[in-house]
Order: sequence, then C-alpha cells, then structure tokens
Amino acid sequence: MKKKLLFLSLTAITLGNGAMAQQDKLLTHFIFDKMSLNPGQTGMDIARDGICATSVYRNQWDKVNGAPNSAVFNVAAKLDRFIPGGIGISFYHDAIGFTRQNNVLLNYSYPIVFQGTGTLGVGVGLGIQNFGMDPTWIPPQTMNDPTLPTGFGSTELDVNFGLYFKGVQGYYAGISSTHLPASTFEADGAINGSTNPITYNSARHYYVMGGYKYQDVMTNGDIEGNVLLRTDMVKLSADINARFIWDDAAYGGLTYRTSDAIAVMLGAKPGKLMGTGGPLDRLLVGYSYDITINQLSNISKGSHEILLKYCYYLPPIPIQKSKHPRWL
Repeated sequence: MKKKLLFLSLTAITLGNGAMAQQDKLLTHFIFDKMSLNPGQTGMDIARDGICATSVYRNQWDKVNGAPNSAVFNVAAKLDRFIPGGIGISFYHDAIGFTRQNNVLLNYSYPIVFQGTGTLGVGVGLGIQNFGMDPTWIPPQTMNDPTLPTGFGSTELDVNFGLYFKGVQGYYAGISSTHLPASTFEADGAINGSTNPITYNSARHYYVMGGYKYQDVMTNGDIEGNVLLRTDMVKLSADINARFIWDDAAYGGLTYRTSDAIAVMLGAKPGKLMGTGGPLDRLLVGYSYDITINQLSNISKGSHEILLKYCYYLPPIPIQKSKHPRWL
C-alpha cells in the first residue's frame, strides 16, 4: 500500500514547492506519434494526397494507484494539391495521480527537397497547454492542513519546433524541442483556505530520433530499427525499437526503454490479412505490453498500449476531356 501511494505523495510534495520534471508522455508506439514530438515530421510519411488519424491509449504500470494514463490523438495531412508541406493537429491527455495535463497543437511542416537525397521538413507546432489538479485528501478527515495544495487549473501558450529529414534510401532523422515557452502555471495559494502557493513549471524537452528500414530481407518482409532519445536536461532516457514488417499487413517487434521496461508489440491491418480489399486495408490495429524492469516491478502488472490508425487518400483529380463539335 505504501508503494501504491508513492505517486500521490510525491505529487503533493512537489506541487507544494513548484514542480519541474519529466512531463511529456512515454509511448512504446512512439514510431506512430512522431508529429507531437517533432512537428517537422507532419505529413512526411503520407505517400500522396491523404489524411491519417492515429490514436494511442496507454495504461502505464497497471495496478499501481496514481500511475500515468495517457491518450493521444493525431490527425496529419499531406495535401499537395492545396498547400505545400504537411498540416496536422495533435492532442494528448495525461493523468498522473490527481494531476491532469492537456495539450492541443496545430502543426505545419514546410518541405525542402534535396534531389536524389531526401526531404527536410521544417516544422512548428503552436497551441495551448493546460495543467490542473483536483486532490482529494483522506487522512485525517477531521483536520484541515493549510499547507496541502488544493485544486486549480491554468492554461498557457505552447510551442514546439523540429527538423525532420527523410532520406530516399529508407532512413530518417530528426531533432526537436517541445514546450519552448517553459510556461509557469500558477494558482492563488489562498484558494479554499490553503496557504501553500501552487506553481507548476513546464520543462522544455529535447528529442533526437532516427531509424532505418531494411527492405526485402526475406520474402515480403522488412526489418525496421528506430531510436528515440529524450531529455529535459535533468534526466536522459532512450527507446530502442526493432520491428519485422510482413507484406505491409502485420508487424511484430521489441522495444527497450532505459531504466523502465522491455516491451513486446504486435499489429496488423485486418483488411489486408483477410483479403477483403477496399477501405478496410488502411486500418491498422496495434497492441504492446511493457514488462517493468525498474523498482516498481514487484507491484506493477506492466504497461498496456492500444493503437488505432486509419488513412484516407483523396481520389485522383479527374482529367477533363473535350472534343470540338466539328469532330464529334
């Protein structure tokens, strides 16, 4: 029970004096969530005029009270017939203990083409970041401790920036930073009788990502490797991922996250596997399970993630043909 209350206790102590810590979400399916980490990637992986929607839900450290729960929803589009580059919107929600964080950003990536080499996406994300808390203190029920933080909510400007290069030979690399304003969320310390000032500092995060796809290593099979480094200049962590992709219809892989977990991931496009054809071919369903390897391993039941992705491609522009009446 003491370990299960760890998150609530640490959150309360930290918020009472102002917080600044690793705040961005962690996803095993980070390879499907590049846009929210690096706006330069917006639309870069969409082959032609189309729109892709991606949703990921993560239940981290299952059975641990107050452990993080995250939900991500991204929509990216590459519509060269209307606008150069990629546009998109990203939203994610984080719940840790009695704190809540919500981010909404509009993303745009401008492409710079290097003939025969690849394309560099220069991207910016502009939006808002909301942080709030609504604690419920239980012991002792008959006493009011004015030093305990109370509920509040605050919204501030949020800005991301990133560079993302996609090579013609199957590799990519990117560098980015999120929460550039490093906003401070504040509330009146006298709210609801509390005399303890409440502040929460949003830390800038920095990301380096890269990967390579080895195509046709076996019949209809590719192997893809991905790496993601993240830091808030206090702590550094890395995700190392390898996937086997079969006929663009199913995948399986492993991810190692430093000092946290080893994960197994599986995914498939049901329409392609069943050979139904049509729009269902573009639906991707994925799942991952993280085996906890840190100090929570004796009480955590691991972490679960569910992925859904669907792409819609615009029909080709019809070719207008006409004949002169004299030649009908």
